[in-house]
Amino acid sequence: MKLPALFFRSLLGKATIAAVALGGFLSFAVAPAAQADTWRDCNRRVAYTSMRYREAVNHFGPYSPAARHWAFERHEAVARCR
Repeated sequence: MKLPALFFRSLLGKATIAAVALGGFLSFAVAPAAQADTWRDCNRRVAYTSMRYREAVNHFGPYSPAARHWAFERHEAVARCR
């Protein structure tokens, strides 16, 4: 009667070790694919700040505080891309 219990305990231990090893392998194998696309993010940020600058100039004028703010943000976004 001891033989089946020992067999199942051993089988359960091996299955647990195999599942942990497979989970660890899969988590490290997928990690490099989750990197950010810095070029696309940078261009998106520059395009957004340029659009907000144009809107502020059209709505408030080129010397308004809003236009100065978005001009500064656009300058910072372009500088971050370099």
